[in-house]
Amino acid sequence: MTGPVALSCGEPAGIGPEIAAHAFEVLRGELDFFLIGDPAHLPAGVPYARIDTPREARGQTALPVLHHAFDGPLTPGTPNPAHASAVIEVIARGVALLQSGAASALCTAPIHKQALQDGAGFAYPGHTEYLAALAGVERVVMMLASDQLRVVPATIHIPLADVAKALTPTLLEETIRITHAGLIRDFGLTAPRIAVAGLNPHAGEGGKMGREEIEVIAPVLARLRDEGLD
Repeated sequence: MTGPVALSCGEPAGIGPEIAAHAFEVLRGELDFFLIGDPAHLPAGVPYARIDTPREARGQTALPVLHHAFDGPLTPGTPNPAHASAVIEVIARGVALLQSGAASALCTAPIHKQALQDGAGFAYPGHTEYLAALAGVERVVMMLASDQLRVVPATIHIPLADVAKALTPTLLEETIRITHAGLIRDFGLTAPRIAVAGLNPHAGEGGKMGREEIEVIAPVLARLRDEGLD
């Protein structure tokens, strides 16, 4: 690792400050990380060390905080639109630290999308799309990962009613290709095995409960299998 892990504060009225405090209790001595945010938002009594640079996070006995000022009062449980700009700035700051090598990874506490849109006209439906824009890439996927399974949604941050229309052959193929490449590059799997779920109940039951499996999903999978993807 080239630096400690950066943790963006997320919505300060949400669970981000509590997560940061608890994570430091659990990971202290095992993983160097620091919070980007306002230490005034931490739960009462949580010890913290204000730092000026990420490298100062190493070896701290209290939660290291890279200070970022927030305007307006804080009411836990009630997002304040006045905080929106600072929440967005913190994410961008974390990405910049990662890109410069000052941080080795960025972990993001949850954001409140409505508050960001109401308070700062946030143009992205979620973290994923904003991180992609900051990284200067057009197409990304979101992976939910554990030791047993890694799951990539083909569609993200849209109403459920819009999913079937959004699930095009191009989208599905791009999602699978990016996932396949990432499993090799980032997880060290030389021959990834990818399972693709059906959209409809019983995977459409042979077209009786929907035809997306027949008309969209299966042809894409057949084409990629012919190329050697498992």
